[in-house]
Amino acid sequence: MTSETTNIINLDAEAASGPHLTPSQLIWRRFRKHRMALNGVLGLAGLIMFIIIGSIAISEKQANEVDLKARLSPPSSEHWMGTDSTGRDTFSRIIYGGQISIIIGILAVTISVTIGTVIGGMAGYFGGGMDSVLMRITEAMLSIPALFLLIVLGKYLGREVQTINIFGRSFSGSVGIVIIVIGITSWMALARIVRASVLSLRETDFIAASKALGASNQRIFFSHLVPNTLGAIIVAATLGLAAAILAEAYVSFLGLGVQPPTASWGNMLTSAQAFIQKGAWWMWLFPCVFIVFTILCINLMGDGLRDAFDPRSGRNL
Repeated sequence: MTSETTNIINLDAEAASGPHLTPSQLIWRRFRKHRMALNGVLGLAGLIMFIIIGSIAISEKQANEVDLKARLSPPSSEHWMGTDSTGRDTFSRIIYGGQISIIIGILAVTISVTIGTVIGGMAGYFGGGMDSVLMRITEAMLSIPALFLLIVLGKYLGREVQTINIFGRSFSGSVGIVIIVIGITSWMALARIVRASVLSLRETDFIAASKALGASNQRIFFSHLVPNTLGAIIVAATLGLAAAILAEAYVSFLGLGVQPPTASWGNMLTSAQAFIQKGAWWMWLFPCVFIVFTILCINLMGDGLRDAFDPRSGRNL
């Protein structure tokens, strides 16, 4: 008996046992059995609560406050994670650096998911010449090195845009540049996934019935095709969030992303590299730990979502 046949039998047994469950209930049932994914959700929720509570308790002005008398102080009861080369509290800056990283990740993923869903969906649904044109654009974008584009635009455009307002807060223009560039350079894989899904869905009976009833292309696309590709979109968005946060970190580490005095985990590492040999281990350790922890939690959650939305993936939940 093949593994695929075994999975189908397990699915039939799962559906037959107990009361009838909706697709969303089956997805949640499979997801909650994925212990590592649940650990990822709990870890990410704890991180977000840490950032929210910390932002309420400590102001950004306090996080950027310079105290030269306390410069390069190791962790203590007064400064839990030590201080940097200008005496700024590392704990406070970790909080606001996390805020920046999560905002950049969420907004960049929103842009990439929107572009990828629309382009992939249109290419798959309309086919023909539109499919050829959109897929050639997608392939052309894949040939552009995203990191190189991010570095160039961050260096030159960041000087032109002084400030940007996000969620009622003002950030340096470099934050907006990082969000836009990550968003417009990370939609191509999702576009291909959505296109493949829509190509199979457009031949189904319910799409033919919708057309026979006079439904417009716009209604079919947003009411039938997009909801039926939501699983792939959610998984891609989750994994894309981790990639966006990591991209922000290493571009800021190169000094071409988020610019001081705005804190980010990446530019905190940039400040730390000159003091590694001087024994200031706390300056690089804590940003590294938070970056690794955040990426790990998001990837665990994405792995669980992928298995929950795709019960034939081979994982026995």
